[in-house]
Parts: sequence; structure tokens; C-alpha cells
Amino acid sequence: MEQNDSIVIIPTYNEKENIEKIIRAVFGLEKRFHILIIDDGSPDGTASIVHRLMETEFSDRLFIIERSGKQGLGTAYIAGFKWSLARQYEYIFEMDADFSHDPNDLPRLYAACHDEGNDVAIGSRYVSGVNVVNWPMGRVLMSYFASQYVRLVTGFSIHDTTAGFVCYRRRVLETIPLDEVRFKGYGFQIEMKFTAYKIGFRIKEVPVVFVNRREGTSKMSGGIFGEAFFGVIRLRLDGWFRKYPTIKN
Repeated sequence: MEQNDSIVIIPTYNEKENIEKIIRAVFGLEKRFHILIIDDGSPDGTASIVHRLMETEFSDRLFIIERSGKQGLGTAYIAGFKWSLARQYEYIFEMDADFSHDPNDLPRLYAACHDEGNDVAIGSRYVSGVNVVNWPMGRVLMSYFASQYVRLVTGFSIHDTTAGFVCYRRRVLETIPLDEVRFKGYGFQIEMKFTAYKIGFRIKEVPVVFVNRREGTSKMSGGIFGEAFFGVIRLRLDGWFRKYPTIKN
């Protein structure tokens, strides 16, 4: 395996239309990244496409963890975080497979941490207005006001708390007790950012444009938003009473 300081974790479930394209787009960047796919038993053959690319072209920088069945976005990322920490990556990214996150923004998130000294860089849809393309208006409003709700309840100043396009420095994921993270859907994204904030890590929002998927099927559900809505209240209570870890030097 070639040495690299950065890995992009991409969870997948039935992404055969997108997976090869997103892998090639990331590997086509001037800044070199490794990719870790977390596939939850996609019946459409997503994992088979990844294995073919690993065997024929990208054996030294493309990797996969295959899990049995849909186990939730949060648990996929936790598995990916642990795998990455065991292999000494310094910058660990979250990104979707469907091109809603532009691979060309990965170097900007990297620079926000590597060059500017931030601990967490968030690809933010809302820090400079509402930068969302091709989403139904109802979903835009739901997402935007969900982030506003989090800010109101928790006092957390981040504009896009549910964002799934994130770069974490290694020390953030080493400090957060990953086995204690409770939420699996959008609540997971909020919990990770809020916990990093409460510990005292430096967080920067990097403006990005979010584009609704062109191929494949959305994995969004009302239950995911419900978890986030009620989970925020629990996070607020945690903020009052929980003892958070201290930053390791």
C-alpha cells in the first residue's frame, strides 16, 4: 500500500450507477487520496465493481469493508474511522457516493485542516446562503431549518450541522469516544460535530454547492430526520451534564 496522509470514506448501498465514476473522480485529483468503501450488502453489485477496480487498477489505494445488510450511516462511518485510525491516516474524510458532494472540493477541505490548522472542516451548504441545486423546495427547507433548529436548541454556531461532507484530523477521532456515539442517521452527523465543538476542537465551514443525485435512489427517510430532531434535545442535555474528553497534545 502506498503511503498517504488522507483517506475518503464513502458508505454505499445500491450505488452501482455512481461508484466507479466517484472513485475515478477522486483518484483523478492532483492531490492524492485513498478511498475506503463501506458497503452494506448492496444487492445491486456495488461491491463487485469496487473489487474489480481494486484488482485491476487501484490495489494500493482503494479498499472496501463489506457488511451484512443496512446497519446505518453512523455505524458505517465508525467502522471506517476505526479502520483508518489503525492505518495512520492523518486526515479522514466523509463523502457521499452520488456526486452530491463535488470531489473537486476535497482539496479545499484538506487545505482548511492541513494548511490553516483547523481540526474539522465541514463542506457547508448554508454558511454563505443556501447553496443547494436540484433539491425539491420542501427538502431544502427541511434541511435548512433542521440546522437552524440545532443552532437554537444547542447554542452551536455551525450553520450546516447535518452536513455529510467533512474532513476530520486524526486527533479528533482519537479523542471522541467512538463507541459511545449513539445516533445512526443525520443525528450522527450532528452528534459528531457537536462533540468536537464541546471538546474544544477548531471547526471551519467551507462553502460548497450541494447537487442532488442524478443517478440511483435517495436513502433519505422520515425516521432519519426524526432521530435528528429528538436527538438534538438529548445533545443539549449532554452539553450541560456530560464530562467531555480533553484534547490530546
